Amino acid sequence: MAGSSHGHTPAAWTGVIIVFIGFTVAGAFMVMAEPLGFWAGMVIVALGGVVGGIMRAMGLGMPKEAHPVHQVTTTATATREPASAEA
Repeated sequence: MAGSSHGHTPAAWTGVIIVFIGFTVAGAFMVMAEPLGFWAGMVIVALGGVVGGIMRAMGLGMPKEAHPVHQVTTTATATREPASAEA
């Protein structure tokens, strides 16, 4: 994963940090048996996903064209033979 720079963008870092804070809040309130605080933490978790998505849409995430998973070479796949189920 380190070679593909997976998640090394401001959008990814911000989203993960907000989600981490939300899980921490929810966990603390769950231990204290406070359901309202737990659900507030879950709202923060959802907010982290929304913020990360908005930042990605603003151009602060990794574009799909730059990600190596989305770059398919036609020569390597065209010369392969199909897998057989023979034992």
